[in-house]
Amino acid sequence: MSMSTPVHRAPTRQSAAVLTSARQRREGSLSGNSVEHAFLQMQSSAGNRATTAAVQRARGADKGKAPEVGGASTGAKKNYRDQIAGLLDRFKKNLEPIDTFIKGVQTPTNAGFTQQAAATANEGLKHSAAASGTSAASGNLLTEVAGTVVNGMDAYKNMQDAKKHETGAGHHTAKKKAKTKGTDTVIGAAGSASYSAGIAKEVTKLQKAADAAVASEASGIASASVGAIKAMRAAFRVGGAARKYKKVKELGDPHLVHAGSLARLNESREQADWAAAEAYVALDAYWDHEGEGRLELVSEAIDAAWEAMGEARDAAESLQRAERDVEKLSTVQKYAKKKQLTKIGKETVGGAVGESTKAAAGVVTAVAAGTAGLASNPVGWGLAGAGAGLVLGVTLYKALRAATKRYEEVRHPEHWAPEGETPAEAASRNESLKHALKFWQKVSKGERQAMAREIYALAAGPDIPGSGSTTAEMRESARALLIALKSGPTNHKLEPETWADTLDDPAKTTGWIKEIAEQLASG
Repeated sequence: MSMSTPVHRAPTRQSAAVLTSARQRREGSLSGNSVEHAFLQMQSSAGNRATTAAVQRARGADKGKAPEVGGASTGAKKNYRDQIAGLLDRFKKNLEPIDTFIKGVQTPTNAGFTQQAAATANEGLKHSAAASGTSAASGNLLTEVAGTVVNGMDAYKNMQDAKKHETGAGHHTAKKKAKTKGTDTVIGAAGSASYSAGIAKEVTKLQKAADAAVASEASGIASASVGAIKAMRAAFRVGGAARKYKKVKELGDPHLVHAGSLARLNESREQADWAAAEAYVALDAYWDHEGEGRLELVSEAIDAAWEAMGEARDAAESLQRAERDVEKLSTVQKYAKKKQLTKIGKETVGGAVGESTKAAAGVVTAVAAGTAGLASNPVGWGLAGAGAGLVLGVTLYKALRAATKRYEEVRHPEHWAPEGETPAEAASRNESLKHALKFWQKVSKGERQAMAREIYALAAGPDIPGSGSTTAEMRESARALLIALKSGPTNHKLEPETWADTLDDPAKTTGWIKEIAEQLASG
């Protein structure tokens, strides 16, 4: 807990000192712009208070937290690295709403006031905007640094897990996450450097330093570089999601793919029904027979009718199960395609387009710094505002979606409860709303997890409970879906036969469901 104290005090003190210095220098020149100055001061102080509150929330969430399930059962002390990572993760997630506000509202607003100050040669307004910009960049830097550390620790942990699980779903899940978090760490480090350059730029404006143009140019170049890196990564993600969507689509509509097998099962059911009907006709005939051995013939006819009825019932149940499995496969395939299309949309708007726009703004800022002084070109600020708006829109969309899922998770637990299990008791509306606002918590019992269980149940071997009655054709189709989702033998570094054996091992069920859920969400 003590580690969190120095993290938030430094930016707060720095911002307060900068604001005080700025106020002293611009006394007597603010009478004509009181509204703008008041707004900028409110932005800076609100950001500092919000950051302090985030630290307190993270500290309060950590106090008295119950031990994890494994720790409760064994009584073993939690690893210090995991404790630190958990604290930093909660700290980062408490800062993310503030960071979103800064990027989407405060930074573009500061840009507008900076442009106005440059156009009107208003030194007081210029210094107020610089002070607010310093506060904004400090908040961005704090969030970025916390996220970079968390991602680095998570990458290391998953690298260790990937070494521990040399093959299989556990290996692939950990390896993929280690790669993703490693990339996030590198980009986060670059972003931290960019925000540091942004702070330096605003401080030079406040101090009226002679090298303010140089600082602005450096900040613009750093911002453009980070924006270009993020845009490039988003483009790769769009490409990956598009390829996965195409592979799932190539599997075809399960209703058409399995039309032949359903027709054969239906034919078998009809034949069994006819056989049962004929057996009952024979039973009636023997029942009316009055010759010698009547009772023996009637007994045999009853046995034959009973057996024919059982076969007809089994044939009907097989057809119903197959039809139900086809519907399930159709549903999960549609869900998998929808997830990839959604990912393509979010990465295109918020990543490829949004970050590219911000990168272009950085280029304009750097050029303007070298030619017009202090980067007052309105084109640069316009691009920055547009990029921030796109990123903010995607962030708010994701936040709203996550809040809705958290609400449904506790308000209607029966929607996505595992088949055969009694769902948890539904929470009240107020409790559900409170849970929805816990933005630092991930959804653990939602639609994606339910779809992962459905896919696994269809692809699993006959030794897995609930999967013994799945037809061979249906099992093969479900496994083809796993391969399309990048969970095939090659991804798991296994031979096809060994890979299939892992789907028939009850001990690997949890790992498989986690793997499928991860692949549904990734590109």
